[in-house]
Amino acid sequence: MKWLGRRESSNTEQGSGGGRGLALGGGVVGIIAAAIYFFTGIDPSAILGGTQQQQGEQTNTQPGIDPNNQQQKFVSVVLADTEDIWGKLFKEMGKTYEEPTLHFFEGGVQTEGCGFAQSATGPFYCPGDRKVYIDVTFFDELEQRFAAAGNFARAYVVAHEVGHHVQQLLGTSAKLERARGNVSEAEYNKLSVALELQADFYAGVFAHYEESTKNVLEPGDIDEALNAANQIGDDRLQKESTGRVEPDSFTHGTSAQRQHWFKKGYETGDVKQGDTFAEMGL
Repeated sequence: MKWLGRRESSNTEQGSGGGRGLALGGGVVGIIAAAIYFFTGIDPSAILGGTQQQQGEQTNTQPGIDPNNQQQKFVSVVLADTEDIWGKLFKEMGKTYEEPTLHFFEGGVQTEGCGFAQSATGPFYCPGDRKVYIDVTFFDELEQRFAAAGNFARAYVVAHEVGHHVQQLLGTSAKLERARGNVSEAEYNKLSVALELQADFYAGVFAHYEESTKNVLEPGDIDEALNAANQIGDDRLQKESTGRVEPDSFTHGTSAQRQHWFKKGYETGDVKQGDTFAEMGL
């Protein structure tokens, strides 16, 4: 992906909260620790809720990025592209796109809307404050532990989380909020899978326009994103962690599903084609 010298988003900030330790459980994290490490989903409160958590100190937030941190600069360029692409798509839908803030942190962070989270949570979107949170050291883990290397694998991560913001703006994420506590855990997990797969679809839509309007994709970029989607499927993570696969506990979708929906978004570029809920009979 061509990114050096390109526009960086101004909707970035950084700051880390103190504190150590976080008990994880319930909802989204019901499968395995490895799964919650990556792409934890739309609502970190599903991770924090129902467990005792150790709060960090208040985060000292500063605008902008570390100019010496190339990972942050790259993410900022990707975020700028999501602003352009989703701004255009929302305008075509007769809506106004409200750009999210992306918060860089290290170690842990005290969010404004979703409590305290550690880096082990992975990148996440908090609907309570409409911010994307990323510790960029996650990308090293993505490459070294999960063999998902490349700039566009990282762009896929950012685009997936921004996809959750799109869902928040369109009211889709409210499906999960309304269902919480009113359906079985297995049924709730199915809704979570549909939500996550739609975020993958939106990441594919982003890739479509990166290629067709931004002209910044390079050979191998889409393969990098598809490989990342393959590496963090629920079935693959469960198999590697526990030696067995339990479909009822899926929250993000199988490797094949994640690849399918990203590819569909990339090939069509049509937001209307991403109703994962309907296709899953939900």
